Amino acid sequence: MARYTGPKTKIARKFGEAIFGDDKSFEKRNYPPGQHGNNRRRGKKSEYAIQLMEKQKAKYTYGILERQFSNMFKKATRAQGITGEVLLQLCESRLDNVVFRMGIAPTRSAARQFVSHRHITVNGELVNIPSYQLKAGDVVSVREKSKSLQAIQDSLANSSNVYEWITWNNETKEGTFVSVPGRIQIPENINEQFIVELYSK
Repeated sequence: MARYTGPKTKIARKFGEAIFGDDKSFEKRNYPPGQHGNNRRRGKKSEYAIQLMEKQKAKYTYGILERQFSNMFKKATRAQGITGEVLLQLCESRLDNVVFRMGIAPTRSAARQFVSHRHITVNGELVNIPSYQLKAGDVVSVREKSKSLQAIQDSLANSSNVYEWITWNNETKEGTFVSVPGRIQIPENINEQFIVELYSK
């Protein structure tokens, strides 16, 4: 499936925040790209433009394409609860996102690659689908043959994130998706209400 492979700093500058993680280039030029990027008097954005930007930010943050994101929104509208919150919970419950949150991979794109290349198991079974939806209690592990991979060891060594809804055992290289996170537990700076309003038009 196609993925965005262009310059990530350019996208981060578009949204005014480092949505792909630490980015030294973004820190130097944290204003929109283009010859008028640093112009403080840029025109006021329309309501539609603001809503569209928020949807694009969510898609780029989680590495999800339009059709997949649209299908997730439809699933969120059918579920119980607040649609926008459920949408973000579905994004957070993806296997590639949880692999990233556990520190197995330094970025979500690296996490997708680890999953696709069959380095990750769920409840002891190999799963190579990055969009696989985890359920509370699922155990995510690094495959036995992959535990010695330098990229995984380096990522775990540099990981300091702790989330209440995930447990991780560095000795066994496995963790548990304890529960679906509540909105307050999701650190991403996304206004999900704008996305709901956009799709509701």
